[in-house]
Amino acid sequence: MRIDLHTHSTASDGTDTPAGLVRNAAAAGLDVVALTDHDTTRGHAEAAAALPAGLTLVTGAELSCRLDGVGLHLLGYLFDPEEPELLHRRELVRDDRVPRARAMVARLRELDVPVTWEQVARIAGEGSVGRPHIAEALVELGVVSSVSDAFTPAWLADGGRAHVEKYELDPFTAISLVKAAGGVTVLAHPLAVKRGRTVPEEALAALAAHGLDGVEVDHMDHDAAARTRLRGLAADLGLLVTGSSDYHGSRKTCALGEYTTDPEIYGEITRRASGAFPVPGAGGAPRR
Repeated sequence: MRIDLHTHSTASDGTDTPAGLVRNAAAAGLDVVALTDHDTTRGHAEAAAALPAGLTLVTGAELSCRLDGVGLHLLGYLFDPEEPELLHRRELVRDDRVPRARAMVARLRELDVPVTWEQVARIAGEGSVGRPHIAEALVELGVVSSVSDAFTPAWLADGGRAHVEKYELDPFTAISLVKAAGGVTVLAHPLAVKRGRTVPEEALAALAAHGLDGVEVDHMDHDAAARTRLRGLAADLGLLVTGSSDYHGSRKTCALGEYTTDPEIYGEITRRASGAFPVPGAGGAPRR
């Protein structure tokens, strides 16, 4: 059983539509795929309606958080998407994306990069605009050779020359909100050093004590040493260990199913959830 619990579609910053993503997940031999767009559940209905037979959809979102100046991402799974307070907080994060992206474009122009808001908006399309769309604009202009190369201190990384802060959730609040909505929480790629500062061990312990369910260990941005360290921390803290591709379509080099989650861990995630249930193919809206 092959399970990928972290993917993105055009509802945020991926390049596959939600329907295209689930079709590609089935073609990649996955049995379970989670759609975890940034701060939105807008793609879930389309993905569920297009599910091929034999593929199960886990509904979720990747929530933008910040702790002591360090940006971190919290994966929320199988929560009630209509729970009012969590919905309100996600909307606050999404509503800040456009002014933040416009401010980053302005900073890039101050750095003599001829990027325009129109170019970024075209790349984002109907998705929630974010740094990957600006990064792709830099690739189009030949400023950098890849989207990953834009996430450096020279450009868009946290604290970089063109970086602008945005509204983000306190992760302790985010965990409480997802839990109250019947969901399960997993900290995404906590030791992805190339993205900037990482979450210290004491913060991970505090999050675990607050109710964090798991930590994403097997990820393209974690080397072997980071994975070993995280597995040890997870064992000490009683956290579930997941593996995921963090697939963004053609915007990143990772492939669907490049890293996967153990079926027993997936089973435990579904047992802990009460806000929504996995959606079996073919078709149908998520059940709650």
